[in-house]
Amino acid sequence: MTTAEQLGMPGPRAAGCPFDPPAEYRRESARLSLWDGSPCWLLTDYQQVRTVLMDRRFSADAHHPNFPFIVPVRREVLANRKQSFLRMDDPEHNRLRRTMTTDFLIKKVDALRPRIQRIVDQTLDEMVAAGSPADLVAAFAMPVPSLVICELLGVPYEDHEFFQSQGRLLLDTSQPLGTAQRAIDELTDYLTRVAAAKQGEPDGIIAKLVAKGELTPEEVAANGVLLLLAGHETTANMTALSTLALLRQPEQADRLRREPDLIVGAVEELLRYLSIVHTGVPRVALERVDLGGGVLVEEGEGVLCMLSAANRDPELFGDAEQLDVARDARRHLAFGFGVHQCLGQPLARAELQIALGTLLRRLPELRLAVPFEEVRFRTEALIYGLHELPVAW
Repeated sequence: MTTAEQLGMPGPRAAGCPFDPPAEYRRESARLSLWDGSPCWLLTDYQQVRTVLMDRRFSADAHHPNFPFIVPVRREVLANRKQSFLRMDDPEHNRLRRTMTTDFLIKKVDALRPRIQRIVDQTLDEMVAAGSPADLVAAFAMPVPSLVICELLGVPYEDHEFFQSQGRLLLDTSQPLGTAQRAIDELTDYLTRVAAAKQGEPDGIIAKLVAKGELTPEEVAANGVLLLLAGHETTANMTALSTLALLRQPEQADRLRREPDLIVGAVEELLRYLSIVHTGVPRVALERVDLGGGVLVEEGEGVLCMLSAANRDPELFGDAEQLDVARDARRHLAFGFGVHQCLGQPLARAELQIALGTLLRRLPELRLAVPFEEVRFRTEALIYGLHELPVAW
C-alpha cells in the first residue's frame, strides 16, 4: 500500500499551475493507508464521489473509531469535544442543521443582496482610498465575508482579528497539537460567551438559537464556530483565488466586463475550477459497498472524496483543465453533495457574484503588483487559498 505521508496531505500543487489539483490526487481511485496505518480509499471519480456523499452507508461521524483523519492533529483536536452537525449523521445531524436552515434559504439570501452590495462597495471604497498597491486579501477578500457573517450571526466585527487568526491556526495542518488545541478552545470559549450574552436579544442567528432553547450551550458554541469559520474563510479564499485566476487569464475577465450577466455562471465555473476544499471530504463505510470501477470498500474503511479531482473529471466537463466563464458548471461538487452539502452555499454564491462583479467593474486596470511566482499559496491549510494578493490599479 501507499501511505498518505508519501502522498502528502495536503499534497504539493503542480509546478506548472497552482490552480490545478496535486498530481497525487489526480490518479484513479485507489486504496491506500493513512499515517496511522488505517486503510482508506482516495476517490477521484466524479460519480464515485457523488455516490458516497449521498449514500447513508457512509458515515460523517468524526467519533467513529475508523474515521479518516489526514493528519494526527485533526484527530486529537476533534476526538473528545462536541461536534458541529458537519461531523454527525442523522438523526442528530438533521436535528442540529434544521435549526439554522431557514437563515440560509435562497429567499433570505436574496433579501440580503442589497446589504452585501453596500458592504462590498464600502470595503472597496476604503481600499481604493488607501491607495495602490494593496493586499487584496487583507483589504477586500477577508473583510467582506467577515462583515456579512458577523452581522448574520450577531458576532461583533471588532473581534475579527481574533477569530480570523484563530481560524487560520485551526485550519493549518502544519500546526502542532498544542497550537491547534488552543485555537479551537479559544474559539469555543469565545462563541460560548457570545451565546451567553445573547439572552433576550432579538437579532442574529446565535440569538435565535439561544432563544429557541432547542440546543445546549455546547451545541450552540460548536455550531457557531463552524458557521463563523466557514462563513468567512471559504468565501475569502475563493474571492482572492478567483481574482488571481482571472488576472492570469485576462481574456476571461474582459469577457465578464463585457457581459456582466455571465457572472452567475462564472462563479459556478470558478468554484469547479478552484475547488478550495482540497484535502478531501472524509467518510467511513458502515458496511461493504461496491462503488464500481474496481472500488470495493470494506466495512470500517475510510474514504476521502477528492472534490478537486472530481470537478476536473473530463467525462463530465469538457476541457476540464481550462477556466471558461461561459461554461455550464452547475453540476460541480465544490459544495459537496447530499444531506451534508454546504448549508451556506446560497450566501457564498451571492457574496462571490457581488464581490467579483463589482471588483471587475470598478477596477478595470486591476493587475498583480508582484510577479506571479512570488504569490504565496496556502497549501498547508485545509482550505486552499492565498496568504496575500498584492495588486495595483
